[in-house]
This record gives sequence, structure tokens and C-alpha cells, in this order.
Amino acid sequence: MKLTLTAKIKILPTSEQEQLLQKTMQAYRDACNAVSEVIYKENTLVQAKLHKMTYRKLRSTFGLKSQMAQSVLKTVIAKYKTNQTNGHKWCQIAFKKPQIDLVFNRDYSLTKGLFSINTLEGRIKVPFQTKGLETYFDGTWTFGTAKLVNKHQKWFLHIPVSKEMEEANLHHIRQVVGVDMGVNFIATVYDSNGQTLFFKGRHIKHKRAKYKQLRRQLQKKQTPSARRRLKKIGQRENRWMQDVNHCISKALVERYGKNTLFVLEDLTGVRQRTEKVSVNHRYEMVSWAFYDLRQKIEYKARKHQAKVIAVDPTYTSQTCPKCGHTAKANRNKKTHTFCCQTCQYTSNDDRVGAMNLQRKGIEYIVEETTNA
Repeated sequence: MKLTLTAKIKILPTSEQEQLLQKTMQAYRDACNAVSEVIYKENTLVQAKLHKMTYRKLRSTFGLKSQMAQSVLKTVIAKYKTNQTNGHKWCQIAFKKPQIDLVFNRDYSLTKGLFSINTLEGRIKVPFQTKGLETYFDGTWTFGTAKLVNKHQKWFLHIPVSKEMEEANLHHIRQVVGVDMGVNFIATVYDSNGQTLFFKGRHIKHKRAKYKQLRRQLQKKQTPSARRRLKKIGQRENRWMQDVNHCISKALVERYGKNTLFVLEDLTGVRQRTEKVSVNHRYEMVSWAFYDLRQKIEYKARKHQAKVIAVDPTYTSQTCPKCGHTAKANRNKKTHTFCCQTCQYTSNDDRVGAMNLQRKGIEYIVEETTNA
């Protein structure tokens, strides 16, 4: 099984190199817009046809190298195809930010501890920092087409890195872990040893509510400075929430490690379900980064030769893990407690959800290994 991740590598160009990179990115962006105009007018995404129509212009007008001209075509075609896949109407796509896609061993390469990057005026050699990403430079990972990014006056290469990983074998699973995701507890974990782990989320809920209040105040001002501030706040909140999810997923995978089956909730459609809550709490519920947490657990689990499945969470917090009785009355959402109306088993409702997910994981292993 091939595992592909994106390594965000900070590069350290000199001021002269920065000017070259900026010039190249702007030319690449302008070339993308020129090709986008042709695609829209001709209504075609056939690369060979577009190559004949645009290649000479890309070389002469924008000064692009041969490989960069090919990359421009691929970048724009991929953007149009993504729009089609997402169901958008046919329209001309505009590329606003300076950008560039770099093909490994053609537009960029790694030589003697430096990145060699192609520009309009030839190659430049740039040092870089790894800071915890050293493993991707051990020779076992392959590099893909990178994206050059200039953000907050810092330069990065976003590089897709791939490696063949041994997939977890269900016959070797030694630990099944149910993970119930929520708001008061971001993750409630129940494992095969009967141990429960809670990742508290109430303080995160309160912090997001403060962001919401600040955003509301700025939106009332309707000034350019307020809009700039809004954008910065949104970016800061996203970075903070991603870091929270990174820490939780890392702690989970490192705790249980190899040959573990993580059973998560398939929260497809969670937005529609959570919109039933009161207006005052709707933002905290609907904007919660459940899918981001799931993605982080999945790729970290693959790196550690563990496996992740997502199951239907329906009734997991209403079903008694002891006697199997299912009823809405079993769960008290206000007090976050579970009390079975049949056998009187009592516990935290999120813990019960995790217990039932763990049970579904065991059933999954039995079914898959029996039918294999």
C-alpha cells in the first residue's frame, strides 16, 4: 500500500533569489490565466490540442522553460477537471495568487543538501529546514510535483512524499479501539483492555465561541481593516484547530501503535444533523473539524501499520453495551449520561458510544476473517 503525505519544507532563499522566485511565480500565474482563457473559449481539456494552441505563446510571451510550459497546461486542466467533478458550471477559472508547480528532477531536485529550483533565469540552489521532517529525507520516500508557496514573507515547498507501507493484517490485530468524536469531549476512546481515555473539548468549545464573538463584532464594522482582521482570525483559528487535531491523533496512534484497529464514526452529513441544535451553539457544532481529525488519525495509523475503519454511528449512544437494549430514553443529552432502561447500566454517554464502536470493530474483524 502506498502512503502519500504532503511535507511542508521551509526554504531559505536570499533576497536576490526571492526576486527571481517571485518573478517566476507571477509569470506562471499569468500563463495559467492565458491557458484558462483558451480552454474556456475552445471548450476543450485535451492536452495535446491545447499544447499546439498555446505552447509557443507560453515560451515566447511569458518566458517559460519547456517543462514549465507543460506544467502550466497540467495545472489548468486539473483545475477545470476538479471543478467539473465538484459539479460546478462551466466558467472561466481565474488564477489570482502567484504560484508555480515544480516537477521533481526537472523543475526542482535535491543536491548536496540544497534544493535546486528552476526559474526564468536558470536554476538557483536554496538551503532548507526540516524541523521534524528528517524522516522524509532518509532515501525511502519518493518526491512528487511540489508547489512553491510564499506566505507571511516566508517560503515553502509543499512536496507530496510517497512510500510503500505494509498494510495492517486483520489476522494480526491485537487491539481494537473505538473512538467517539464530540464537542464536550473531542474524542472518547475505549480499548480492548476495557480502558477509557477522554480528550476534553469544553475549553476548545469556549475558545471557538470567543472567536465567533470577535468575528461578529468585526463584521458589524464593515471596514477594510476589519475585513483584513477577519481573514487573519480565520486563518489563526484554522491553524490552532489543526494543531489540536494533530496532537490528539498523534497521542492516539502512538499510544496503541502497530496492529491496532481504530473504529471511527462515519460522520458524513454531520452538518445536517447538528444544525438541529439551538442557534446559539450552531457555529461550534457545525464548524467542528471532525473530518480533519479523522484524516489525521487515518494517515498516522497507516504510518504505524495500524488500520482505520469508519462505521455508521446511528444509535451508538443509545444502545446498551451490556444487554443491547436500544432506546432514545437511555441517553440524557443534557447531563451527558447513559442509563439503560432495561438493565440499569449507567455510564457517560460518549463512553458508551466508544464502547459500541469498539464492539462493531470486533464484529468487523470476525466477519472479514471468516469470509476471507
